[in-house]
Amino acid sequence: MTTPDARSGTGQPAELFFEDLVPGLTVDLGVVTVDGDEMVAFARRFDPQWYHVDAELAGASRHGGLIASGFYTVSLFMRAYVDHLLSRAAADASPGLEELRWLAPVRAGDRLAVRVDVMGARPSTARPGLGTVSLTGTMLRLGPDDRPEQEVLRTRFRGWFAVRPADDDPTEPDPTAADPAGADPTAADPTAANPTGVEPTGSGPSDDGRPARVPPNAGPAETSPGNGPPRAEPPT
Repeated sequence: MTTPDARSGTGQPAELFFEDLVPGLTVDLGVVTVDGDEMVAFARRFDPQWYHVDAELAGASRHGGLIASGFYTVSLFMRAYVDHLLSRAAADASPGLEELRWLAPVRAGDRLAVRVDVMGARPSTARPGLGTVSLTGTMLRLGPDDRPEQEVLRTRFRGWFAVRPADDDPTEPDPTAADPAGADPTAADPTAANPTGVEPTGSGPSDDGRPARVPPNAGPAETSPGNGPPRAEPPT
């Protein structure tokens, strides 16, 4: 069963974790086209200023027509962020944003390229098991040739992402895996793995250079009488 910490922002099993969101990473969030009816409906519901909802007044103004509410534009960014990143990543909540700028008007029919850049990442001091990732999101208007013409939105914010669960590490050996041969070759001869008869005093590194894993709740290793020192015979 997938634990909540291993689920993506949309509830599906996560494939990206805090460790994957390294500074310098850029994630393409696709291209969104501004729907005029949706743009105006949003403004009528949440931001009914005349240059968002009154086509006649907006057309006669310096705006030259209706422009989108900035909060509608950032909502388009958020949807692209969820669809193309949070739906894959073990995302938790966000502690907030530092910057939100509307750099140019957005209009019906605009095609906006969306991306997010990872600027920094560190383990969270407030939320154990999570990492704080600093991100910059941008939206750029595309021209007829699909080349960027103008940046219309920029935002800087932070997100919490779960660290990768230990049992999800593909490099971690499975201590419960069965012997592929079906039997332990040292079972018949307890001295085969240690011909000197001297018990090791500590755990040495494994084949890949990491400290050997000790299965949880392991008790002391059993020893064969043949491996210990000779017992003194009682006096006769």
